[in-house]
Amino acid sequence: MQQHAVESISPTSSIISVNHLTKSFAETKALNDLCLDITSNRVLAILGANGAGKTTLINILLGRLQADSGDVSVFSSKAGNQEVKRQTGAMLQVANLPETLKIKEHIQLFQSYYPNPMPYEKVIEYAGLAELQNRYSKKLSGGEKQRLLFALSICGNPKLLFLDEPSVGMDVESRQSLWRAIRDLKSQGTSIVLTTHYLQEADALADEIVLLKQGKVIKRGTSEQIKASVSSTTIRFHSQQPSEVFNALEGAVQVSSNGKYTQIQTHQVNQTLKALLNQYADIEDLTVSSAGLEDAFLQLNDDNSGELQ
Repeated sequence: MQQHAVESISPTSSIISVNHLTKSFAETKALNDLCLDITSNRVLAILGANGAGKTTLINILLGRLQADSGDVSVFSSKAGNQEVKRQTGAMLQVANLPETLKIKEHIQLFQSYYPNPMPYEKVIEYAGLAELQNRYSKKLSGGEKQRLLFALSICGNPKLLFLDEPSVGMDVESRQSLWRAIRDLKSQGTSIVLTTHYLQEADALADEIVLLKQGKVIKRGTSEQIKASVSSTTIRFHSQQPSEVFNALEGAVQVSSNGKYTQIQTHQVNQTLKALLNQYADIEDLTVSSAGLEDAFLQLNDDNSGELQ
């Protein structure tokens, strides 16, 4: 069978094109007429609640699943094409590894699958496994196994890298090391598609974020653009008053307690602050902050107005 070479990519070209993609499982639509273009040399985070369609989309882009309808191309070729696979790496949530191999043996085995693998020492450096090379995989902790899976995903020196919940089980130091590796890979020309429930990870790494809900894109933009689309501001303070009394303040949308602190969500921060300070003299430790990515994520997911893009 004739093989088609993957087209070379320019620094700002589209590497993935998804047009009117639909996929159902029984009566549930995992992807619903989804359209999406992904450009090169960027970290794209795909976010969504459980069941939003993230994993289904990744599996279709990898050629592991077939769509019911719609078109998908990766490097202008069919998803799952052998030439595409050679330039793609993937770290998935569900992965089983032979327990009788050492870390070094796992990496060398995966390197042998590719015509132009990443140098062994570079793989070890990126994954932070220099001191664990001779340890058997059955002896690894959850976080160490994640680091090995990351190492295997980059063995082929990929131009396109899928990372599905990559930092699950990692301690703070390992997570920061992973983030540095991801940033460096991007600077070397690797395009990265990231799915994560850890929103700080998306905030720290992503050049662009796509928010999925019920198989559709409901919001797309930079982290700052998505946060700016949510107008609420949080006023946080300590008071001897029960939190319920603050529900009557002008502009207050939601009031909650967090330890000794009370938090007020407001769309009219100036009016709410003025009323708060005029009516309650015991306010201490007051801070005001605009919506974070988590606030935006929750509000946009709760919005039932439909397409927000």
